[in-house]
Amino acid sequence: MASYNTVVVTGANRGLGLQWVRKLGPNSERIIATCRDPESANELNELAEQYRVDVQSMDVTSEEDIEALVELLDGDSIDLLINNAGVMGPADSGGFSDLDGWRDTFEANTLAPIHLSQRLAAHVAASDRKLIANITSKMGSITDNSSGGRIIYRSSKAALNAATRSFSLDHAEQGIVTLLLHPGWVQTDMGGPNGLIDTETSIRGMAAVLDRADGDMNGGFFNYDGQSIPW
Repeated sequence: MASYNTVVVTGANRGLGLQWVRKLGPNSERIIATCRDPESANELNELAEQYRVDVQSMDVTSEEDIEALVELLDGDSIDLLINNAGVMGPADSGGFSDLDGWRDTFEANTLAPIHLSQRLAAHVAASDRKLIANITSKMGSITDNSSGGRIIYRSSKAALNAATRSFSLDHAEQGIVTLLLHPGWVQTDMGGPNGLIDTETSIRGMAAVLDRADGDMNGGFFNYDGQSIPW
């Protein structure tokens, strides 16, 4: 696995985010791991004692929290930014009566990762690796949608995919490689107990994709096993 100087992981207190920290810890000089409530993030705090992990309080939808992170990283470069934080949003059965819930889901799943990437782009461009990974979902693929349902979640991820594609092209001249990664159906609080793979399998696969990331992959939409996913 590749080594990194500084990594930022959002939503790092559980599930995939926690596993990212566990996987990257041995090969990273510094990990900034963010979550909304560090005091209750027991497993993350245990990893912070084992590796060079700096646990920071951040709600990705809070401009104040993002500003605090930007100030913390003033003058630092970021080899890898992993926009992992996200929400499933309200359940729906082809309807979307919860408009406030839909807006909140877009705020967390679409606006937040792109906004944070914009704010930290200069830090990423100043690093050696210059990588950004936005954790998305195959449920955001319009081509793959053959069952309907989950309009709120699907639309937020489809929008993230489109926005990430534009972001990747806008920042290509800075040498930044931005990828969309689908973690698979994972056994997490969000994915549920019936998920097909565990977090270790998912993160191992996505980490391998990042290890071989180059300019030809910029803006691509990839499964955790490295296969391209149709838009």
